[in-house]
Amino acid sequence: MTTRKHTPTLVMNEIVFVAWIDQAACGDHLEYHRGFLAFDVVRTVSGLCEPDRVELVKLAHRAMWVAQLGLVHLVQRRIGLDDFSYLAIARPRPKAAPASLCSLLLTEAA
Repeated sequence: MTTRKHTPTLVMNEIVFVAWIDQAACGDHLEYHRGFLAFDVVRTVSGLCEPDRVELVKLAHRAMWVAQLGLVHLVQRRIGLDDFSYLAIARPRPKAAPASLCSLLLTEAA
């Protein structure tokens, strides 16, 4: 197994991410994680403390969810060995999308 060259850090939480999406204009971009997401979410190999790892799992799921809704493009930029910048790029709002993600989150929680 190779030694990781970069120690991951939790850049933001799920709530900050959703708040950004609510106000983002088409083309705006946000780095929502820096590290190697596939490793950083796994308990046995993550370099994050457990509360940060759990928060990153929630953030990663939320990022995929909003991408599936067509609100963002998710891309990654290689910085170095096992080190990537994970970016969300705001897309034009679909006409059928609600004005706020908060209403979708409340529906999902119910």
